[in-house]
Amino acid sequence: MPTMTASPISARRRRLSALIRSSGFLAVCIMVTNIATYGFQIIAARILGPSQYGGVASMMSLLLVVGVVQLGMQATASRRVTGTPGQERAIEQTVLRATYRAAIVVGVVMLVASPLVWRVLRLDSIYPALLVAVCAVPLTIMGGQAGVLQGERRWLGLAMVYLALGIPRLVVTTAAMWIRPTEGAAMAGVALAQFAPAIVGWWVLRRRTPPVGAVGPVKPVVVEMLQGSIALLGFFALSNVDILIARNVLSDHVSGLYAGGLILTKAVLFLPQFVVIIAFPSMSAESSRRSALLRSLALVGGLGACAIAGSWLLSWLAMIFIGGPDYAEIQDLLWVFAILGMVLSVLQLLVYSVLARRSRLSAYFLWIAVVAVLVLGATQTTVAGLVWTVLSIDAALAAVLLSVTFWRLSQTSQRS
Repeated sequence: MPTMTASPISARRRRLSALIRSSGFLAVCIMVTNIATYGFQIIAARILGPSQYGGVASMMSLLLVVGVVQLGMQATASRRVTGTPGQERAIEQTVLRATYRAAIVVGVVMLVASPLVWRVLRLDSIYPALLVAVCAVPLTIMGGQAGVLQGERRWLGLAMVYLALGIPRLVVTTAAMWIRPTEGAAMAGVALAQFAPAIVGWWVLRRRTPPVGAVGPVKPVVVEMLQGSIALLGFFALSNVDILIARNVLSDHVSGLYAGGLILTKAVLFLPQFVVIIAFPSMSAESSRRSALLRSLALVGGLGACAIAGSWLLSWLAMIFIGGPDYAEIQDLLWVFAILGMVLSVLQLLVYSVLARRSRLSAYFLWIAVVAVLVLGATQTTVAGLVWTVLSIDAALAAVLLSVTFWRLSQTSQRS
């Protein structure tokens, strides 16, 4: 009898263990993190109001741009682990050594640049700009840790890292803004919470040590990371430069309205983020590259279409999440911001496909688009004018990158 009762319990435990270690569980955790990030933006918009929230939104956008080093390291680690099975522990140690050095460099650079950040973003004081430099260090460290876990398909450990990225930021930053509703308090909460995922990543990887003499040189990892970061920097510059333009060509109130619309854009952009993370190891393998990209594009496009339809049909409901009545002037434009988010999510997937193939041509197209947004965006004087300008340029870029990507994949399949 004990054996008969123990067996179903054991089976349930095995199924539960398999579930939480699966890519599906990772997808759920990433969506929870994105919801928490979205919740942070909603709460910040409500507590701070358009004028103060515009500054916080611009700093968070800057932090995303700074995070290209983190994402470059993550992509490099994942691709290297996927491409060299059996050498995971040695690659892990090499990547982490490079990660810690990169984190120090990025932190120092942002510290030196903090007076410029203060002036360009028109912040109330230099204090929030200094906190952006603090955030950059654990953010970069997280990149190497997440890349190792991603390449090894250790979905549970990676899920824990992503949960630690989103939930502490929501809780800690909300508390900070509740105590003191200012730009500085918001960034203090973000900086404190940013250490959580790095600590979790260290804990997950703490017992893995490589064989003696197996740790490789750091320089090739850094070179590959820098090459990948150029493409990622182009994407994040493209997806965040519009708020910087808005802060400098529009009034505080109008730029705050534009920042409110970008809450929806970022929500649609990051909604299918789990697709990129799960698909990247498959896109790094030549045999599964094309099929993985096609499936991912279909899923990203489907999720984006649902978000666009929802923001158009239920714009009144979306306004609750954007920030309430203070942002009513942009209600009729929410569906446009949602389209922008879908186009950016497609671009993000294409950029990671480029990184998986270690191609460099597409990075030039990204930077051409950034220049176009800067030049044409600076001539706009309204929220509608700016968002339509950015959307037109991003859509044209997506069409070009889709054509180039599938042409390259067809050339590769013909050679093989």
